[in-house]
Amino acid sequence: MIPPADLLEFLKNSDDFLIVTHISPDGDGIGSSAALFMMLQAIGKKKALLIKDTYPNQYLFLPRAGDFFSLRSYIDSGQKAENLILVDCNEIKRTGIEASFFHEFSFSKTAVIDHHETNKSFADIRWIVPESPATGLMIYHLIKYMGIKITPEMAINLYTAIAFDTGNFRYENTTPDVFRAAADLTEAGAKPHQVYSSLFEKWTLNRFKLLLSVMGSLELEDGLAMAAITTQMLSETSSTEDDTESFVSFPRILNEVKVSAIIRETNDNYYRVSLRSKSAIDVATVAEAFGGGGHKNAAGFRTKGDLETLKKNLKDKIKGCF
Repeated sequence: MIPPADLLEFLKNSDDFLIVTHISPDGDGIGSSAALFMMLQAIGKKKALLIKDTYPNQYLFLPRAGDFFSLRSYIDSGQKAENLILVDCNEIKRTGIEASFFHEFSFSKTAVIDHHETNKSFADIRWIVPESPATGLMIYHLIKYMGIKITPEMAINLYTAIAFDTGNFRYENTTPDVFRAAADLTEAGAKPHQVYSSLFEKWTLNRFKLLLSVMGSLELEDGLAMAAITTQMLSETSSTEDDTESFVSFPRILNEVKVSAIIRETNDNYYRVSLRSKSAIDVATVAEAFGGGGHKNAAGFRTKGDLETLKKNLKDKIKGCF
């Protein structure tokens, strides 16, 4: 996997980068961004990390967690970066930050490093590899191609990014290149058992209670598993939106389930929908129909409206893919 020449030139010859990943960041978004941050630090570049809201608690184990700005803290810092890099997303909308925030910076150049297929055209420099299992794998190859030694801190972030987006090497996107990179990162200092434990075995009791509540509301119908997470559920279990990460993967355990859909209420009449599928069923096309996107087997979107109407429309669209 060879990075494009214009991206390499941009990183080598420019300075003062703002690295931004998507809203509700996951292991790939955070791990990839942090590793890129450390790579730029290694070559003496000025840089900053930004996510819209607070840093998710489940990723506090990652090196450089404290280097991420929230939008509010970045604005308060008075910094104004010269160049922008979006990581693990390919348009401003996916950052959750208003476009006006970016417009006032008048960036000299913008770049995208991502593995989500898109028909969007944001950024001067675009390195988008839909067949890559994780953006973390792309950043791994970028660091290697630039001849920079991977430190233990980089290795932990990159291993986490790759492990997260491959379901700890269980999903269909797990390739030989993934295992080669994982072995190299382990030699560089990543500890697989610690990453796995931190990602998948550090639940709070409240999070587990929330999962029980959500799975108790699961609807099974003709290969589709669907459940809703309401703000009332979060309140009753003293949980947060961050606690819902990975819930969409649980119904896939059932043999008869072809597609799993989790609808999460974010505020009044606003919903975030996560979709997961098995084998050849393409949920990215479903998400695109609702203004979202993603991969063939993992996609999502955000929408506003009535919950029951959303569920009906979503069921109809998903069943059209069977």
